[in-house]
Amino acid sequence: MKFAYLIMDKIFDSKKDRAIIHNGVSQIIGVSNIEEACQIAKELQREGIDCIELCGGFREEGARKIIDATDNKVAVGFVIHLKEQDDIYAKLFGK
Repeated sequence: MKFAYLIMDKIFDSKKDRAIIHNGVSQIIGVSNIEEACQIAKELQREGIDCIELCGGFREEGARKIIDATDNKVAVGFVIHLKEQDDIYAKLFGK
C-alpha cells in the first residue's frame, strides 16, 4: 500500500515541503490551501497512492473535496481531535 499524509497551512509550498520515506511508499506533503491539495491529490492518484490522510484542518468539507478530486477512487481520511480538546485547538489554530 502507498500512503500520503497532507498537512495544510498557508506557509507550505508543496514543491518544497515534502518528505518521502521507504522508497516512496509513504509521503508527507505540505499544501497551502484546498485548491493545491486537490491538485496534489490528483497527482498522487496518478502515481498510484492508495490512501490519503488529511490533517484536521481539512475538516469534513475538505475531505469531501479531496474525495471528489480523486473521483472517490482513493481512500481518504482526516484526523480529528476529541471534543474536550476544542479549547486547546482553538488557541493553537485561532479558530
